[in-house]
Amino acid sequence: MGGSAAAGRATAASDLDIAVLTADGSTHRETLRSGGRVVELFVHTPEGLAELFAVDAASRRALLQHIWAEGLVLTDRDGRAAQVQERAAAELLAGPPALGPEAVESRRYTLTDLLTDLSDTRDRFERLAVAGTVLGSAADLLCDGRRAWTGTGKWLPRRLLAADPVLGGALLEGHRRLCEADDPALLAGAGGEVLHLAGGPLSEGYRRIWQGTGPPHPGPPHPPAGR
Repeated sequence: MGGSAAAGRATAASDLDIAVLTADGSTHRETLRSGGRVVELFVHTPEGLAELFAVDAASRRALLQHIWAEGLVLTDRDGRAAQVQERAAAELLAGPPALGPEAVESRRYTLTDLLTDLSDTRDRFERLAVAGTVLGSAADLLCDGRRAWTGTGKWLPRRLLAADPVLGGALLEGHRRLCEADDPALLAGAGGEVLHLAGGPLSEGYRRIWQGTGPPHPGPPHPPAGR
């Protein structure tokens, strides 16, 4: 059992994340309800788990690694759960793969443009929308610079603070201040610091040739999913 329940942070509305290792059958994810609570089942064979570990590491979120390494073993008939926990903990400790130079460049270009929009737009709703994207983009770059795992949703601030309590905290506080007081200064400053750590702002001189294998723009390679 992983997630908030295993960490002692569960609320009445929290679901239960349960990882199940089975000798045969299919590797799948299933949502059901038991005892009045939503249960997320992550069922995998040893082969399927190895593949998903590789996918989760490449995504830099390590969803299953966190469930296994930080979760509570409910039953372990042959010691395999303990072995998976050790492997997951080792992968988390090693950190995610670093972004390649082109990926970092694209993210620098995107964040540079977003920070310009943050200070330039006069529409409150537009600024709120830009601020959320600034937070996500800056968090992605900061986590890469710190070789730390990323997250989405409620896991974004948790992973961000784990990666860098000071600068990550400034990004989160800046986002809160903008949302509550319409003051973009702190978020813009923290985003600028992240850019500096990643190599600085990038605008003029940026050039990327589309190879026909993805979007011809510097956005994220795929929409976020999971944690």
